[in-house]
This record gives sequence, structure tokens and C-alpha cells, in this order.
Amino acid sequence: MNTFKFPVINPLLHNELRLKIMVALDSLESANFMYLCDITGATRGNLSVQIKTLQEADYLHVDKSGSGSTARSVCRITRKGMEALQAYEQGLRRLFQEGVPDMEGGRKAG
Repeated sequence: MNTFKFPVINPLLHNELRLKIMVALDSLESANFMYLCDITGATRGNLSVQIKTLQEADYLHVDKSGSGSTARSVCRITRKGMEALQAYEQGLRRLFQEGVPDMEGGRKAG
């Protein structure tokens, strides 16, 4: 019996927009909401929903200031978010590098 198991891929990060947000915030110290809209190509509504999802998972922190037309939200990745992103990347790399063993348990030569 084969004991191979695919690496666990974090479903929270396995979403295109959430992954873009996390990668951007991993590269930057912080980013404001409108900048994230611009670089991800997301609508404000969709970006807001995905940021809230990541915030609830404690993957990012949002500082809000002002109100009305002067409202400003600045996002930054948390330590938990950085660790989750690193684990996600490692899982994908492992998946592609190791591949799937053949039915006899050996690796396909490549």
C-alpha cells in the first residue's frame, strides 16, 4: 500500500486575490487599500471582502484612520501571515519538485 500523501495546501491562501494581497504585503512594509486595488486589479468590494477574510485569520492587520472621504486603511502582514505564506510556498514547491510516486512507490525519472 502506498503511503504517499499530497502536501497540505492552505485553502485560505489558495485563492488568487488573497494570494496576491499576501505576496504584496510580504514584499512591502505596508500598503494602503487603494494601492492594493491598483496592483491586484480587484474591485474595492472584492478586495474589502478578501482583506476581511485574511484579517479574521490573523494573517494581516488593518489600521484605519479618518472617516468619510478622508478614510484610509493601511494593511500589513502579521507574523502568522508570513508563516502561513512561507508554508504555502514550501508546499507548492514540494508538490512540483517531488511529484507523485508511481504505483510501485518509485519516483518517475525526470
